[in-house]
Amino acid sequence: MKLLKQVVLLLAIMLAMAMPVSVYAAGEGNIDNGGGGMGAGTGTNFWSSHDEGVRVTVIRASDGAVASASIDLTNKHPTDIRVHFGKVSKTSYRNGAGLSARMGGYTFYNPAQSLPQIISTSRGGANLAAIKQYFTDEQVIRAIAGYVGMDFQTLTNGEYKLLLEPIAYVTFEGVRTAFTATEAAKYNQLRGGLLRKKMPSLSHKNLPLAMFLETSDLGYPAWSGSKTEKANDEDIIRALGLGIVRFNEVVTPEVIEADYEYRVDTDVITAVTVSGGQSDPDNSVTVTFSILGRSYKVENVYYPEDGQQLVWVKWHTPSTEQHITIIVTASGGSASVSRGTITANIVDLDDNPPPNPVADDRNDSYRKENAVMPVNPEKTQAAWSVWKAKWKEKWVWHSDWNWESEDHSASCEAGCTQSHGYWQDDGEYVDEGWWEFEEKHYSASLTADMHLVTDEKAPTADGMVTKSGYGVNVSLSARALSSQTSATTAPQTAVSYFPEFYYETYWRLLERTRNGYSAVFEFKNNEYSTYYRRTHFTPVWMPDGEYRVYTYLLDCWTPDGMLSVNLSNAVQISGSLWDDWHIAPQNVR
Repeated sequence: MKLLKQVVLLLAIMLAMAMPVSVYAAGEGNIDNGGGGMGAGTGTNFWSSHDEGVRVTVIRASDGAVASASIDLTNKHPTDIRVHFGKVSKTSYRNGAGLSARMGGYTFYNPAQSLPQIISTSRGGANLAAIKQYFTDEQVIRAIAGYVGMDFQTLTNGEYKLLLEPIAYVTFEGVRTAFTATEAAKYNQLRGGLLRKKMPSLSHKNLPLAMFLETSDLGYPAWSGSKTEKANDEDIIRALGLGIVRFNEVVTPEVIEADYEYRVDTDVITAVTVSGGQSDPDNSVTVTFSILGRSYKVENVYYPEDGQQLVWVKWHTPSTEQHITIIVTASGGSASVSRGTITANIVDLDDNPPPNPVADDRNDSYRKENAVMPVNPEKTQAAWSVWKAKWKEKWVWHSDWNWESEDHSASCEAGCTQSHGYWQDDGEYVDEGWWEFEEKHYSASLTADMHLVTDEKAPTADGMVTKSGYGVNVSLSARALSSQTSATTAPQTAVSYFPEFYYETYWRLLERTRNGYSAVFEFKNNEYSTYYRRTHFTPVWMPDGEYRVYTYLLDCWTPDGMLSVNLSNAVQISGSLWDDWHIAPQNVR
């Protein structure tokens, strides 16, 4: 278990209206930094010092779940931002959220207390102490609480932490763009390494190294790599570009950190990026994944000079929960992989179904307004590409001159010593061509539809209206489309959560009743059902009104990550099953 120490009072001095104001620290910062040195930019790709901000997200300490909308703080007025990626936190990306570009409409807050410099440059480094002092200052925390709509005491009672992510406002390809370090790395992957090529010192050094953890927290590792060199996309996404502020004394369960979370008995895809030199049919690269004692080889991996290629393996997870380590190696040329070691937690979701409801159940403390549906990371589109190598011929004549001797002719004088013959070119055409590369693009999408209906065994149900205590059934239809089905799994998992448990505590893992890319999911047969039906019984105490079931569809894997969808549907509760019973005297014959 990890004990987070009681925060000691820190004194900070801030200037406002040219008068000194004393404020007090409310949090403890888990932040370190590095970077420095920008290099040269171009007219269409550049960043100016102090053109920066910080994204702030409230995270629940107990399970690392996102507990608020993200907000962006900045001293600037970046109303000219044309491209951004919404308000998505690093945690949401880690949980599967996809990168989605937005055009215009960028929102931000200018805090009353100006932020310190966040991103270091060759002209001056950011002050780590000032950053820590700022984000643990009580007045700053109070302002953040107001921005995210939380009470200050609630935010700082030890149940929540603040996730901080540095933001850069840049001009990229002539367009004003905003991104966090994680978004920059993901965007670089999407653009085939173009961002790193154009703005390497910012996107892969100074921005991600502006913040990283001193100690592991919320499933993120402490950064032990270089604090001055450029990082790769995978390390940035995994461990850079974040700081954490924690409050009071809380005990956080020790969590085994992992790069992936997979479900048991599931087809999954694990991907890495390979780069270094050029790989072509004359000098090809092979990538080997070693998983659970078995080696998976991906041969003939091609990419151009200074390029990179996403490489993946599709495999099936074991049937029991465990923590595994995957070793990835590359052979051929000067190739290397982005991650040589990948960890994964294999989890079983079929271990917490609701208990048996009974007719005299009560829950007088239930408050319907507190049953807030979760919003899990959703990604419905994926895109990836594969380099193909094609030989471009260029035939060039290579001369090979040789002297062909001849005998003396009749015209030669007696005793002629002159050599007779001619020069002959015995050369040949040589193909001095080269390998040309073509990038073939692939995509996949996931759509789904969920229907919640009253159980046909409910005697008084009328269409979508039923009484509490009776059952409901779910039918979820999912369809995955892919231009490369060999690199896309079918949707495999659906989990339903219920309002009587505040969409927490208990859930039902649905059964896939039709397999394939057009899959159907339903409740499993309920052992408490008299007829062993695929049903979920609503509690008899459930108040009248909407009864909405939330379902998370997931485990549709692609090289670009997992596709997933949030779904919900509702029936109406009117009355209870007790209304269908009455007491009457027995007729006497």
